[in-house]
Amino acid sequence: MKRCLSGRPFLVLGALCLSGLAARPAPAGVPGGAVTVAVQSAAAVGPAARMAVSESPADTVGGPATAVCEPAVPRFGYEEIARGDFWPRTVRGVRSMSDGEHYTSVTNGHIVRYRFATGEAVDTLYSAVAVQPAVYPEGYVFSDDERRILLRTDVEPIYRHSFTADYYVYDRETGQIAPLSDAGPQEQAAFSPDGERVAFVRGNDLFVRELATGAERRLTHDGKFGEIINGKPDWVYEEEFGFARAFEWAPDSRRIAWMRFDERGVREYPMNRFDGSLYPTVYSFKYPKAGERNSAVEVWTYDLDTDSAARVDVGPEADQYIPRIRWTPRGELAVYRLNRRQNRFEVVVNGRVVYEETDPRYVERVDDGTIRFLPDGDRFIVRSERDGFMHLYLYSQSRGLLGPITAGDWEVTELLDVVGDRVYYLSNEDAPLGRGLWSVRLDGRKKTRLTPQGGTYDIVPSEGFRYYLSYHTDASTPLVVTLHRGDGRLLRTLEDNAALRARADSLRLPRREFFTFTTPGGVELNGYLLRPEGFDPTHRYPVLMTQYSGPGSQSVADSWGVDWEDVLVQQGYVVACVDGRGTGLRGADFKKCTYRELGRYETEDQIAAARYLASQPWVDPERIGIYGWSYGGFMALNCILRGNDVFKMAIAVAPVTNWRYYDTIYTELYNGLPQDNAAGYDDNSPVNFADRLRGRLLIVHGTGDDNVHVQNSYEMASALVRAGKSFDLMIYPDCNHGMWPAGGRHVMDLLIDYTLKNL
Repeated sequence: MKRCLSGRPFLVLGALCLSGLAARPAPAGVPGGAVTVAVQSAAAVGPAARMAVSESPADTVGGPATAVCEPAVPRFGYEEIARGDFWPRTVRGVRSMSDGEHYTSVTNGHIVRYRFATGEAVDTLYSAVAVQPAVYPEGYVFSDDERRILLRTDVEPIYRHSFTADYYVYDRETGQIAPLSDAGPQEQAAFSPDGERVAFVRGNDLFVRELATGAERRLTHDGKFGEIINGKPDWVYEEEFGFARAFEWAPDSRRIAWMRFDERGVREYPMNRFDGSLYPTVYSFKYPKAGERNSAVEVWTYDLDTDSAARVDVGPEADQYIPRIRWTPRGELAVYRLNRRQNRFEVVVNGRVVYEETDPRYVERVDDGTIRFLPDGDRFIVRSERDGFMHLYLYSQSRGLLGPITAGDWEVTELLDVVGDRVYYLSNEDAPLGRGLWSVRLDGRKKTRLTPQGGTYDIVPSEGFRYYLSYHTDASTPLVVTLHRGDGRLLRTLEDNAALRARADSLRLPRREFFTFTTPGGVELNGYLLRPEGFDPTHRYPVLMTQYSGPGSQSVADSWGVDWEDVLVQQGYVVACVDGRGTGLRGADFKKCTYRELGRYETEDQIAAARYLASQPWVDPERIGIYGWSYGGFMALNCILRGNDVFKMAIAVAPVTNWRYYDTIYTELYNGLPQDNAAGYDDNSPVNFADRLRGRLLIVHGTGDDNVHVQNSYEMASALVRAGKSFDLMIYPDCNHGMWPAGGRHVMDLLIDYTLKNL
């Protein structure tokens, strides 16, 4: 489950990242990768906000005054935020070439090669104006030998990661360009390692195109919408395991492995799309809710030389997950296997279990970074919480555990690369609220920090880690992008956002003030505050608490940004954020204590945080509200119902209201199956406690949300009506989990207005 604010209505949940180094997720502040600079215009600075102090009878007898605000004189509103006045300039679109010394970037249909060391353009590798048809790529990828380029155009998003596109193959040697197929849009096209073939999905079937002859070979014939899917995942795998391509080429380019999803046993979820039509369109898709049947997943291989397919033995357990398939460097197929409860994870290579991990609660989400096979074909790196914190371990297929690579009461957040015997990774070792870049040998020795201490770093390396781009921010500094050699030496600053920093200073934007407090149960929690300019500790201020609180998340981070809550701060509100139990980067026990009781401890901690704030002399205890989106919306509802004596107002956007309504993989990972843990579901679902509402409540949802269905808010509304409670409900027709496309700006204005009127 993720809050996502981009996409198209009804189906799409997230913006596609179609560029960037090695298809890695874009760093914070980098919408797609890096060296094209996006420049945002600066808005005029409005007049300084003023604050009036009301003098009630209580004020005159020694109590602190209550701060009220004059919203007519804000220095800026959400309009400036929405149009990008506070977006940092960044560097995007960089793709390293195989030599690690050069990178490419695309601008206006030209793919240009640059030199990392100097930033100088070397040559143009592709130009749309020089070919027919003139293809202006929305994304591209090179073959391994970099002779050919696969270009994407007419991209149409489907779900969070998936999309259809028209693909073209450009041959740099001949200068010729040709469509990959004339039979309709394709999905997830990928070169074979030798660059002579391209595999892709069309209509739920898997195909291979021979580039030398143009022949198209259909590998599967049973694909059908809503029934059988070959080579790409079903909805829940894509959403929760985070991938959209379910096939992999073998290193020899002769074999291909794919996953086959039989979703005929999965129940459908129907959605209406209105679009101003006389009758709505009904779209139904397979969505397995907690405790319900999943797709049956098989793994197959195809030998192109013998033109034959074979089913891979994935074990006797039918009700399990296959979160990844991979070929090892020596051409053996590795199948990742996860039981339904997700507390036993195995890596099976050619039918033999080479790695097994169990946990009495759950094994953290398996993704691309869980296993890294090394070039020797025997050793591999595992990312695991086996010792209580997320760390890296070196394993051998033949000898088992060789030893830890990292260790300590801190966590590795990302494995970036392995070059020779050195491992490059991000961690929070010396900055619990931040991230830093480190390198260490495979034997755990000679560890080196490559970035200065403090703040949050995202790193985009070149091939072989010869160079890297550093994206750094902290609580007082907008994004700074720098280029470094692999040993950390600074080459040059690409963007320092000096103008934005100066504008923030001129507007006197509040900076995050970090704090800790201890709950009545003895748990120390991290938080931050945003205080209005001219903050006076002798006055009382209204407080809006903002949070997400989902498992493994971190909202209290040493980073910079401006969001809708900042509009409230300049109008006399204090904004607070606290990461309670269940959030991440503080060890497995802190995170996993919420297992099978999703929402209980998180709610207790937010209520404790509200009581702590209410005890401060500068807080008006009668004016504390809470807001959240997605999981945070679930939490906002729980807090105003269970903490109805401390919260005056709550705003819940796209909330889960009963975990029985959400999908199998996410919900069962953290809460077990409802058949085994009915109390863990029912005792912490706000839909069951509607009668406790006392304050003001706003629920917001989009009818096109295929992630957290609008059913959640409708059922919550029904429960509140049955309980005789007054509340506010805002529905965005045809909008998705992020209220896009039509509601993105509208919902932010709504949140600001509702808070000003009700808190």
